[in-house]
Amino acid sequence: MSDRTLLDTKGPGQFVHTDPWRVLRIQSEFVEGFGALADLGPAVSVFGSARTVPGSLNYELAVEVGRQLAEAGLAVITGGGPGSMEAANKGAVQGNGVSVGLGIELPFEQGMNQWVDLGINFRYFFARKTMFVKYAQGFIVLPGGLGTLDELFEAMVLVQTRKVTSFPIVLLGTAFWSPMVEWIQNTLVSEGMMSEEDLDLLQVVDDPALAVELVVEGAARHRNPNGTGNGTGGTRG
Repeated sequence: MSDRTLLDTKGPGQFVHTDPWRVLRIQSEFVEGFGALADLGPAVSVFGSARTVPGSLNYELAVEVGRQLAEAGLAVITGGGPGSMEAANKGAVQGNGVSVGLGIELPFEQGMNQWVDLGINFRYFFARKTMFVKYAQGFIVLPGGLGTLDELFEAMVLVQTRKVTSFPIVLLGTAFWSPMVEWIQNTLVSEGMMSEEDLDLLQVVDDPALAVELVVEGAARHRNPNGTGNGTGGTRG
């Protein structure tokens, strides 16, 4: 009966919803992601809101970031969706670079944006987020909501716990990010929930060129951890 259930396409399909089947599906997502991105080369992940309106300041900032990253020889990795993600992918194409989109199946998303050259769709957030970190040498984070904050704080935890090293995290937009940084300073640090030096994980800037410069320098330190660098440095807000 088990064989008939397996081979009969008209039989019950509950088996595909069991945990062992999910393990195989999860494995396939990692295999697909690793295989597609293995030869990507130096890259930076750019995060930001899917709700960013084309033509707005944040949209144009994302376009400029994507373009300058591409011109610096770095691939641009985004979540593949609309808004700031679309803008960064668009900039990468304009800069003749590699434009990568790591999409996620959600009931309210619009699918992969038109500027993605290399796109992969995921069912599981954790598989997708592994690719954001594994194949990037830094993050540039534009204003965004819960998804953006989730990706930002996960990156901070990975650096703080030394799961990844020499990994620059640059926040673009001091007006947007400064209140969060001040809350971290005045609440988390002051109450002993995190160390003062953990704030150095973040650099907050307004200039796309400086954001790109900081991640390029960080990527260089990652490739040559014994190098001196020239340490431009950003602000905390």
